[in-house]
Amino acid sequence: MSTTAETTIEADPAVPIIRLTRDFAATPGQLLRAHTDPALFVRWNGPNSLETRIDQWDARSGGSFRYVSSREGAEFAFRGCFHEIRPDRIVRTFTYEGDPDGVALETLWFEDLGAGRTRLRTQSLVDSFETRDGWLRSGMEVGVNEGHAKLEELITHGTV
Repeated sequence: MSTTAETTIEADPAVPIIRLTRDFAATPGQLLRAHTDPALFVRWNGPNSLETRIDQWDARSGGSFRYVSSREGAEFAFRGCFHEIRPDRIVRTFTYEGDPDGVALETLWFEDLGAGRTRLRTQSLVDSFETRDGWLRSGMEVGVNEGHAKLEELITHGTV
């Protein structure tokens, strides 16, 4: 699968935050739906080498989620709470169950650029620079870029 753009990944030097930015040929509503509809989410989230299933998904302010990504018998579970879902942003917690102390506070913004384009900005605040740097060393850029490329394909084909 080819990507038309890559996601910009930046580590804040002063605070343990990772910031992601990518523009999509989509409306804010389409990106919100892709992030809140579990049937769509599993089709694009994460690297190509993983399959994802939803164990629990209540995409509303105050709701929660749990999903499991798997490859060759290995499973990786993630969970969190949706603190707020609005047309222009999502605020949620995010935890990899393999590191239950590593809870991130994530904010996703859907910035309408006009002409059917939207900038997705994501900010993940973790508890330490060590945790942040571990995420960056984990190869997360592969999952982010492959996932966003799959999302772009779904948008291009009218699925979202």
